[in-house]
Amino acid sequence: MNLFKRILFLKLLTISTAFAHLGTIVGKITDAKTKQPIRGANVVLTGLNRGAISDDAGYFQINNLSPAPYTVEVSFMGYVGQTQSVIVKADEASVLNFILASTEVSLEEVRVSAANPQHQQVISSLDIKLRNVNNSQEVLRLIPGVVIGQHAGGGKAEQIFLRGFDIDHGTDIRLTVDGMPINMVSHAHGQGYADAHFIIPELIESVDFKKGLYDADKGNFATAGWANFRTKSVLDQNFVKAEAGQFNTYRLVGGANILGKKAQQNNQNAYLAGEYNYSDAYFEAPQYFNRLNLLGKYHGHLSTKTNLNFTASTFWSKWDASGQIPDRAVADGTIGFFGAIDPNEGGQTSRTNLNAEFVTLTKHNHVWKNQFFYGNYNFELFSNFTFFLDDPINGDQIKQKEARNLWGYNGNYSIAHGIGTKQSTFNIGVNYRHDVTNDSELSHTKNRSELLEAYKLGDINEANIGIYADENIQLSSRLSATVGVRFDYFHNQYLDHLQANTKSKAKASIVSPKLNLYYTQNSRLQFYLNLGKGFHSNDTRAVVAQKGLDILPPAYGADFGTTWKPFPKLLINAAYWYLWLQQEFVYVGDAGIVEPSGQSVRSGFDVSVRYQLTKNLFADFDANWAKPRAVGEAEGQNFIPLAVKFTSIGGLTLKNKHGFSGSLRYRFVGDRPANEDASIIAKGYFVTDALLSYTKSKFTLGLNIQNLLNTRWKETQFATESRLSNEAEPVEEIHFTPGTPFNARAFLQVSF
Repeated sequence: MNLFKRILFLKLLTISTAFAHLGTIVGKITDAKTKQPIRGANVVLTGLNRGAISDDAGYFQINNLSPAPYTVEVSFMGYVGQTQSVIVKADEASVLNFILASTEVSLEEVRVSAANPQHQQVISSLDIKLRNVNNSQEVLRLIPGVVIGQHAGGGKAEQIFLRGFDIDHGTDIRLTVDGMPINMVSHAHGQGYADAHFIIPELIESVDFKKGLYDADKGNFATAGWANFRTKSVLDQNFVKAEAGQFNTYRLVGGANILGKKAQQNNQNAYLAGEYNYSDAYFEAPQYFNRLNLLGKYHGHLSTKTNLNFTASTFWSKWDASGQIPDRAVADGTIGFFGAIDPNEGGQTSRTNLNAEFVTLTKHNHVWKNQFFYGNYNFELFSNFTFFLDDPINGDQIKQKEARNLWGYNGNYSIAHGIGTKQSTFNIGVNYRHDVTNDSELSHTKNRSELLEAYKLGDINEANIGIYADENIQLSSRLSATVGVRFDYFHNQYLDHLQANTKSKAKASIVSPKLNLYYTQNSRLQFYLNLGKGFHSNDTRAVVAQKGLDILPPAYGADFGTTWKPFPKLLINAAYWYLWLQQEFVYVGDAGIVEPSGQSVRSGFDVSVRYQLTKNLFADFDANWAKPRAVGEAEGQNFIPLAVKFTSIGGLTLKNKHGFSGSLRYRFVGDRPANEDASIIAKGYFVTDALLSYTKSKFTLGLNIQNLLNTRWKETQFATESRLSNEAEPVEEIHFTPGTPFNARAFLQVSF
């Protein structure tokens, strides 16, 4: 802590000296309709290579300006740009307020700038609305290079594939919603398990994301990348939406503002929303899938310079599942492609959240953010991966269960300042998270009701505190840099109920430096180099049981890339990347858990293209190559099971506020090794989806189609050793969950 105090003291001393006889421009950017702050808007001084990016609360600041008149330009994609003039005086802060009106989206508004390098990418609510999104988890498909797969009836968190990883359910991607963690540490089903189904898709305002481990404020699991869902602070309009489709599928969702116009004029907003889903799904055995989501959110001003966002939500889901089935059972006709070996799989889960976020603009024009969150989480899952391999009489069904409370705090203090004539921003922050589980369980069961043997049963107590600091500075007219460092400390404790309530403890810490460089050749071309160290934590039960096992195995990465706009409406992003992991996490099918393995290395190449063909027609294309390998293994024996090698996603999107809108999209995953020597291959697939909608006045009618060409494909695959009831010897081969066949759903939305 002393180190960070000294850093802050020296920084404040430097800032106070540098401000002498110079002026400052401070401003806020808000949406004309919703009165909500606009985050990420581009601010520049006309004719000068000086500028800023508006923060989460819509604030921006440009410091160390010589007394003179200036013209300030503000722009953001989807809004009409605005210009204001201001006279800066010595030792004074000139205040500007920009209120932007929305307009048609145009790629011309995307700026390449040395003064304002974009450290992350954003998926807008408009992108989400005009893509095939059936639940919040599927929003991840909009992130270039991300592929997801469901394999437990729709109620379980999807598997995630990114940058040469089979991330399972979240071991190497950090997911949050409004800054609150989604990943579950030391989860009953696997480390980092991230179930985002408690988010209602229509309430997602945007998704921030970045690939790699280069941000000091992002800690555990942010190795392959991170994403943060941002929910709306205010509804543009009240709405009700009803959906119905094949396989006895129904969905009803709605939201309404609950405060009057007078309160809204005083920047007080509150709304309630709810969602209910039911589906039998496309499997031969009905899934009887149920999901209920309820959410309330309040946004207001505690004072003229302090904003509050408070969110309360609850979620419940229950389902049956057909599970993974072996190739041989389908090939010999024992079951159909959509059949099941064990029809008794399934589960239920629930989560209740409280999240309070405070943003304060201090009297020194610094931004201070405070967030407190709490969650209560329950999970129960029955699976059978190996059928009759271990127990030829009763079968190998397992039960994974936990009850969890988690709470924490995120704080950040941001100082926009200048060093000489150079624009700079200093951030210092702290993250705290504490998870306590009751009776985390792994058991051998029969018919979901009979306990045959308890494998693991105990209570987990895991705490993590992280402290970080970073400095973003414009070094020259073309070069800017962000330098950061992060310190994390973990304390793990496990109370083993199967070993006479034996209590075991472990602790560890890690330091993670970060460096991001951005070089802008001109207004159309920018290069960047990102370097960093990160980590993904190990399961508490593993680290207390295996002495010498690394609690916080580190990862080291690098990205070298470019952002290029050869034409005003064509945007290309390309990057070569490298990632080394001290410890690989591998899914173990017969146990239904993730276990630590050896070192691994990955490298690859990403390309993303966005092209605006006409005013309302957009094309996008993403291609991602990766070479994942285990370190220290013989050539040909060093493949990482199920790690993706090539993925591509793309399509056409028609964006229209009124009239016809829609999209036609594809997703492709190439063949990949399913085991270490590639003797078993997980076959790839190519699937197309379509969405068409028509909006008139306050009514929207639409049709959402998954798998337009009715392709037969395997959504998730594993190389698993199993034995069927009529087999004398086990067989290792591909076990899979079939992907959806042609699946159409119609919807009607009414806004009021």
